Amino acid sequence: MKPLFLAYYLPQYHPFPENDEWWGKGFTEWTNVAKARRLFPGHYQPHIPADLGFYDLRVPEVRKAQAELAREAGVDCFCYWHYWFNGHKMMERPFEEVVNSDEPDFPFCLSWANHSWYAKTWNKDIPDKLLIEQTYGGVKEYTEHFNYLLPAFKDKRYQRKDGKLVFGIYDPFGFKDVKTFMDTWNQLAKENGLEGFHFFAHTFKDNKVEELQGIGFSTVFMDYTFVRKSVGRWLGWLLLKLHLAPQIMPYMDYVRTYLSCYSDRQGISPQVLCSWDHTPRSGMRGYLFSGSTPERFGNFVDSLLSKIESFKNKPSFVMIKSWNEWGEGNYLEPDLKYGKGFIKALRAAIDNHK
Repeated sequence: MKPLFLAYYLPQYHPFPENDEWWGKGFTEWTNVAKARRLFPGHYQPHIPADLGFYDLRVPEVRKAQAELAREAGVDCFCYWHYWFNGHKMMERPFEEVVNSDEPDFPFCLSWANHSWYAKTWNKDIPDKLLIEQTYGGVKEYTEHFNYLLPAFKDKRYQRKDGKLVFGIYDPFGFKDVKTFMDTWNQLAKENGLEGFHFFAHTFKDNKVEELQGIGFSTVFMDYTFVRKSVGRWLGWLLLKLHLAPQIMPYMDYVRTYLSCYSDRQGISPQVLCSWDHTPRSGMRGYLFSGSTPERFGNFVDSLLSKIESFKNKPSFVMIKSWNEWGEGNYLEPDLKYGKGFIKALRAAIDNHK
């Protein structure tokens, strides 16, 4: 049985009050994407969207078109990033409209981006400062949080695993009360006629997997984005510190690292990138993959699925990072350079293992 392919989905592409306040009226991720520039010879920037254009996620036709492209790619479910700061919601409108309108008819789940926001994440040219802090309010607030999302949890489109609702927590180690949170939500789910939660987390470190499983996470996604094994890493680090060049990792180094490190363990699922380039946000402070192409991405997924076929503990999911993170250069959506190249490559790799 093949794993389900999930794809992280950023709901940021629409104006909302906090962005207007922090960065100026009308700011969205497209602002950084459109003004990005090449920082060295051969650097692919800017990335310009093709089929969907510089879209606004308040437009239902855009969300429907995204779902159609995701089906074409072989993606089974959008995993929407969810933003909740002790009762304060952000970027909630697109997902609320998906739930309230029953459109598009495409599976979804949520992953809580439970981290504080800092200015330099979005603008390299200003002094860093805390924009909004992630805090936790205990059982009363966890209950409020659950009740806000209950209509989504009861939606027939919400992705389940063995009857349980799939829900992610981005930073479990920064959430000291995470076990109480998970126990509270499982109890509230049962009180509302639901079977409970299949919680997932992600980690960059192999030695953290068992700790996460001990807390109660049913799935842990392994992320090797920042594992650097290429020869020039110390020179790259020095140039980065001097702001003379971003840090560059060959995409094929990332692929080889992933295929060599990802192993057969219970409850572990892969989280893979088609590309990465944070320079639209970070400029010379950025980190990027060089040499990523649809063909290389497709071959990576194909090789990964071949490896998984030999596992005793076959993973339930493969997480694609991401569907539409344009400001980080990891997206499957069509652009002017490759068109639907990444979509077609993913579909071909999946079809090769039916």
